[in-house]
Amino acid sequence: MASGREKAYAYLKDTVLTDPGMQGAFLSEQDLADRIGVSRTPIREALLQLAAEDLVELVPKRGARVAPLTGREIRELMELRGIVERYAAEQLVSAGRAPVAELRSLLDRQRELTGAEEAKEFIDVDHRFHAALVSAVGNTLLDRHYDGLRSRQIRAGVVALFNQQGRQEAVMEEHGAIVDALAAGDARAACAAIDHHLESTLKVLLAG
Repeated sequence: MASGREKAYAYLKDTVLTDPGMQGAFLSEQDLADRIGVSRTPIREALLQLAAEDLVELVPKRGARVAPLTGREIRELMELRGIVERYAAEQLVSAGRAPVAELRSLLDRQRELTGAEEAKEFIDVDHRFHAALVSAVGNTLLDRHYDGLRSRQIRAGVVALFNQQGRQEAVMEEHGAIVDALAAGDARAACAAIDHHLESTLKVLLAG
């Protein structure tokens, strides 16, 4: 059974920090405790952990604030994702074991989530799409490293959807290009499709 701190940490990271409306907002420890069903102590412990990860800011006499993603963080996130995902594509094509069926299934799921009210789930599936590509390499440390980007990746993705009308359709087209290149065994095309997808997302986020 998860501890109070673990429950608070998971709720904050997966629900609060990924809400576009919470970017830059101060958090109420009591409100969070009431919502999660724990005391304020686990909330404080979870906030300290998130502050150590630079996901929230602890402001003296004000409390914890959801730290908005800066332009530099967004650029570094996309750069790091590109390095990992291109490596994964090259390794998988070389070994002839790209998870094409799984990626197509996740893309089909995204096509069912086109409403604005489903944006967060759409981006959650988006993360699963990219994580499936990385996970297929079979490198546990790489998986752990990539999973550490999850909260920032989902936050950035949700914000991108709200920043540009039609972004969901563009994401699905970009994902389709990645899958098609992997299915064709074309590592160069797969890397180019990954770069295009990440660069498009970066432009939308910086423009917003």
